[in-house]
Amino acid sequence: MNDEPRPTVRQIFDEHARYIWRTLRHLGIPEADAPDLCQEVFVTVHRKLPSFEARSSLRTWLYGICIRIASEYRRRPYVRKEMSLSQPAYEASEQCAVGADSALEQRSAVQHLLAVLDEDKRQVVVLYEIEGFSMKEVADIVACPLQTAYSRLHAARTLMLSALNAERRAET
Repeated sequence: MNDEPRPTVRQIFDEHARYIWRTLRHLGIPEADAPDLCQEVFVTVHRKLPSFEARSSLRTWLYGICIRIASEYRRRPYVRKEMSLSQPAYEASEQCAVGADSALEQRSAVQHLLAVLDEDKRQVVVLYEIEGFSMKEVADIVACPLQTAYSRLHAARTLMLSALNAERRAET
């Protein structure tokens, strides 16, 4: 462990709460469940902070906790039984009247594309493309060989591009 003082849970919360929220959402956690899972992450941080050895960056350690919390969430029986419904269809005139926020549309589009990926591929895309980790860091976080991480990224990009093309064809 390095000689820097260990951050407090409060400092971690102040500096990383938005990152944790965003990470959970990118890992497929519904908006309605994100506050509860954020709380679970910080309970885990509080419990495990004394054993944090700083062999990885704090963000990497937090991401690993988020992955485990999100994975445990998806294994819960009531989550597996839920069925996601598509957005309600709106008339074209209603869509124009609503004037949806462009940033919100972009976030929604990203969430939609991430939803076509399995958990392993989604983790790699989120870490590399969205959070900006190096591919070596990504491989370390998801505990796979570097080439496997690259392979997952390539497969994920292919799947997302196919989903985007299919959606565009359906619109025409």
